[in-house]
Amino acid sequence: MASKVRLYVDQPLGQGQTVSLTKEQAHYLFGVMRLEQGAVISLFNGRDGEWDASVAEANKKGGALQCETQTRPLQMPPDLWFYFAPIKKERTDFIVEKAAEMGAARIIPVQTDFTNSGRVNQGRLQAHAIEAAEQCGGTYVPEVAEMQKLSRVLDHWDDGRQLMFCDETLVGAAQALGEVAGGKWAILIGPEGGFSDAERDRLRRQPFARSVSLGRRILRADTAAVAALTVWQQHLGDW
Repeated sequence: MASKVRLYVDQPLGQGQTVSLTKEQAHYLFGVMRLEQGAVISLFNGRDGEWDASVAEANKKGGALQCETQTRPLQMPPDLWFYFAPIKKERTDFIVEKAAEMGAARIIPVQTDFTNSGRVNQGRLQAHAIEAAEQCGGTYVPEVAEMQKLSRVLDHWDDGRQLMFCDETLVGAAQALGEVAGGKWAILIGPEGGFSDAERDRLRRQPFARSVSLGRRILRADTAAVAALTVWQQHLGDW
């Protein structure tokens, strides 16, 4: 019988391994999902693949699971980093969730000239990435990094990583990506007000950057995130 619940744990997984539950995890499994001793759930930790584990001990303040069988090995996403300018709280959460679901290996908020949000709650965003992996069946959880200034990101860029820079003033994403191969990549999505002229000029001068458009319509930042990830995955990813 297929597992009904998937849970991320920050502990080693292996046959016969006992996994202790936090108070929050125990509340979710036994208070919300109403699981009982002997129930089977799926566990993953982003390193050891996915495992079926049975409930060995159940109580509202804790409990324990025992790993039984590996159901899937670790499945790594493409080497794709996703940079975005944070927007309103709920829409930033949405962007992180979709980036995790759609195969980003690392998620990095950036401060641009027109970014409205001055800071982000890194821990909350990481929790959203974990929840997205639990829901979509992923075995890998992308790291959500601390917010960085776009200028600093470009100052320290690895020239071996190509950048898909989403520029609302251009057209032709398929043409821009049609002749390139996979490898190390990144996507950059701007803020609600777009990139400044200085940022756009600098990005266009970078040998590693490819400017692409996401269509004739100006997209909201959260919509642009999903559209950009879709375009990249179709041309260069693992879809």
